[in-house]
Amino acid sequence: MKKNIITILVILGALALIVATLMKNKKENQAKIDVVAEKNASVSVKVATVATENIALDFTANGIFEPIQQLTFCAEKSGKVIRVLAKEGDVVREGQVIAIVRGDVINVNAQAAEAAYQNAKTDYTRFENAFKTGGVTKQQLDQSRLAMINAETNYKQANINVGDTQIKSPISGVINKKMIEVGSILAGMPPTNMFEIVNVSRLKLKVTVNENQVAGLKVGNNIKVTSSVYPDNIFFGKITFIAAKADSSLNFPVEIEIANNSNNDLKAGMYGTAQFASNQQKQNLMVVPRNAFVGSVSSNQIFVNNKGTAELKTVTAGRIIGDKVEILKGLNNGDQVIVTGQINLNNGSKIEVIK
Repeated sequence: MKKNIITILVILGALALIVATLMKNKKENQAKIDVVAEKNASVSVKVATVATENIALDFTANGIFEPIQQLTFCAEKSGKVIRVLAKEGDVVREGQVIAIVRGDVINVNAQAAEAAYQNAKTDYTRFENAFKTGGVTKQQLDQSRLAMINAETNYKQANINVGDTQIKSPISGVINKKMIEVGSILAGMPPTNMFEIVNVSRLKLKVTVNENQVAGLKVGNNIKVTSSVYPDNIFFGKITFIAAKADSSLNFPVEIEIANNSNNDLKAGMYGTAQFASNQQKQNLMVVPRNAFVGSVSSNQIFVNNKGTAELKTVTAGRIIGDKVEILKGLNNGDQVIVTGQINLNNGSKIEVIK
């Protein structure tokens, strides 16, 4: 009996020791987990220091080249295409015949209209002579004249119809897309699309500038333009349009017309950069990187590193100068603004600055 009691006590002691050891290990593991969780809760970011710099006020703006003219050419009347004289990539001139529609019936109608017109002219001449001698009344002469005018109108319309069998390009440019083939049946209503013609001898570059930048621009200003595809080539253009009203982002659309080179190297849809020269001298400006702004510059919100915590500040932005933005109010020199990782931040988020 005594031996059993001793065995039970030994077992209970061992169990107590095991439980104590497990509880100790659990506390140590939980402490490690808490440290890791706290570390993982921090968002990794990069920062830049706010500074006042001596900056030239020249600026650039990016946009996409658009053709000076672009037209989807439609059929005006019905008919069957018997010849297509232009293919995709062909350069065509204004007035050049690019397709021919079957015209045998139209030609017959034109011949009949011409014969009717010639007959009506002859009748009118006969009635006019007879009126002078009293052979016909004034009313009969007027009716003959009206018949001649109607016949002439029909004849002119028939000639127009004959001309419509030869489809001519309304503008000069390049056939960008051909949508008909020999045998295609054209419809006038709704009209059949035949060709897409693009004129890239000159192009338009559409960009936007802010209110401070637009104040120094005028229609007719000469502008240097580069393309991302041809970075070493400089093209020259002129401002042809400055919007009188800002868009929803409080920027002003500006259009620049550029003459293409002889090879038409610039294509519609390419990215272009307009280089705007300023007449003002360099100025000392407080600036931050453009990518410091949350969303876009117009949001006027920037995260600042405040002793390892992200603090969202509202600032007043000035001019956009390349990849930097002037700060008029809301920051101080030496502040660290967050330039990456903002999408993962909220006001008060813990941050870890990485190089």
